[in-house]
Amino acid sequence: MPSNRNRNSRHRLLLRTAAAVTGGLALASTLTACGGASSADSRAGEKVVTVYSADGLKSDKGDGWYDKVFAEFTKKTGIEVKYVEGGSGEMVQRALREKTNTQADVLVTLPPFIQQAGGKGLLQAYRPQGSDQVSGANKAADGTWTSVVNNYFGFVYNKKELAEAPKTWEELLEAKYKGRLQYSTPGVAGDGTAVLVKSMHDFGGKEPAMEYLKKLQANNVGPSSSTSKLAPKTDKGELLVANGDVQMNFAQSKSMPNLGIWFPAKDGGKPTTFALPYAAGLVDKAPHTANGRKLLDFLLSAESQKLVSEVGGGFPARTDVKPTDANAVELTRIMAGVEVFEPDWADIDQNLTGYVDAWKSATGS
Repeated sequence: MPSNRNRNSRHRLLLRTAAAVTGGLALASTLTACGGASSADSRAGEKVVTVYSADGLKSDKGDGWYDKVFAEFTKKTGIEVKYVEGGSGEMVQRALREKTNTQADVLVTLPPFIQQAGGKGLLQAYRPQGSDQVSGANKAADGTWTSVVNNYFGFVYNKKELAEAPKTWEELLEAKYKGRLQYSTPGVAGDGTAVLVKSMHDFGGKEPAMEYLKKLQANNVGPSSSTSKLAPKTDKGELLVANGDVQMNFAQSKSMPNLGIWFPAKDGGKPTTFALPYAAGLVDKAPHTANGRKLLDFLLSAESQKLVSEVGGGFPARTDVKPTDANAVELTRIMAGVEVFEPDWADIDQNLTGYVDAWKSATGS
């Protein structure tokens, strides 16, 4: 298996419906309202743990990795999991707004937003049981976050309308993609931010990447705060191409038969991608710290990690868990021949605002 998912975006069988999203936001509002009346200390004994997470691991049908693992966790511990979902950047901003009245116990986002959360003091150090089996690149040196599901950035295309996947970035500038191509918003969605990361890598720097994305804007439908909304549009043929991530799109393809996964290359180069894991951290001053630790331990348990590919369509974060189920075999095939690079996350974390501003300027967004 290769060596990293506001992203909004970042790997699930079906999208959350509008009602589910509204419910998630309503839950967040309710939690905020309740928080003002009670301190974290007074809530510590509650049998509940609140998770703020990027989308991709939960299913509307109730058969996603989160659905399975959360249910088993509650069965074993009696602790109820309250779940709030949104783009990676959105979840970090929500936690930041609530910093003086903390509501979340566990935060799960894609890079570079998990690093951003750590840098803003939103996370406390905790090394879950099993984290010693997670590679160094997929966890923070200071123990503030650990990957729980490995994943990789990618694109999707409509297999019914396109005989084969596009091969290069340059192909996406063709007239046939006008109004039928979309990618999620950098700086808001984790997978959208990944578009910047990959394009800067493939084109050799910020300036040539922005020059390309400026040209691509002529075909782009427009902003999307959530990557997960783009796959159904692609499956239906409303879009021919969109961004995504391997875990989420592979899971969605089980119910979206026209969805294919591909990886753009620069003209004359090889297809590339990079790891985009779902990384989890214990929120600083969490109202249910002990419960948050128990959940993180459970997410990284061998029992839960064995379900990552079979149920979630992703890659285990633990290197000692090596699944052989049908999904794992197919995922290995999808990644064959794709060059995996490691972004300079420290640089991206430090300069993300500048990169997003450059994208806004280049695209007029």
